[in-house]
Amino acid sequence: MNSSEWSGPELVLAVVGAAKGLERIVDGNLSAIKGITLAEFRLLSAIAEAPAKRASRADIARAVGLSPSAVTRALRPLERLGITKTVKNERDARLALATLTPQGEELLSDAIGVLEDVLPSILERAPSVAGGKDEFRTMLNELAQL
Repeated sequence: MNSSEWSGPELVLAVVGAAKGLERIVDGNLSAIKGITLAEFRLLSAIAEAPAKRASRADIARAVGLSPSAVTRALRPLERLGITKTVKNERDARLALATLTPQGEELLSDAIGVLEDVLPSILERAPSVAGGKDEFRTMLNELAQL
């Protein structure tokens, strides 16, 4: 094997390790500054990106890679804090849609600002990524579609 080639396990472990390192940095910053976790940020983002900014638990689950029941459990504390709310479907009362409250929209906007602020320090620590951001984004998007 050529020294520039990766074995399957090496590539998988490198990608997972990179994701965990990035998650640790981002999660720490979001928690310290806005009081939410990266997992909660992902839930809020999934709701905000849904059509009409309303999403079923199943749609959110698909977007973030959790089960619908895990999404329901994760949204409960956010609803108690007034960050999200449940809206019943007008045609089918059994279908509950999650939406952001104005407080939730503000929190998400602030959290996006935190991520924008922390990105330069992350890229400083990964200069080869910073130099090839477009290609790196393409690669990550391909992996995300698996």
